[in-house]
Amino acid sequence: MKSNNVYTSFNALGIAVAYFMLGLSIWMAPVDLSTKGFWAMGVFLLTLSLVNFVKYRMDERSSQERLNMIEAAKTERLLTDFAREN
Repeated sequence: MKSNNVYTSFNALGIAVAYFMLGLSIWMAPVDLSTKGFWAMGVFLLTLSLVNFVKYRMDERSSQERLNMIEAAKTERLLTDFAREN
């Protein structure tokens, strides 16, 4: 589990640095404030979409794993019942 925490922390640090650098570049860009706001809104909505996409994929994978476990249990039960009859 410790390696997972290190990996997660490393990725969180990378995300924080990336957002800081992106924010700094938007702040220092020689464009109007409305353009900076539009860019920031785009970054925010992209982030929101990515988080939702990852959550959807994780939920889908979890659901599929649960279905596979149910199917395996059904198969095991059928084999056990068949073995008891013979």
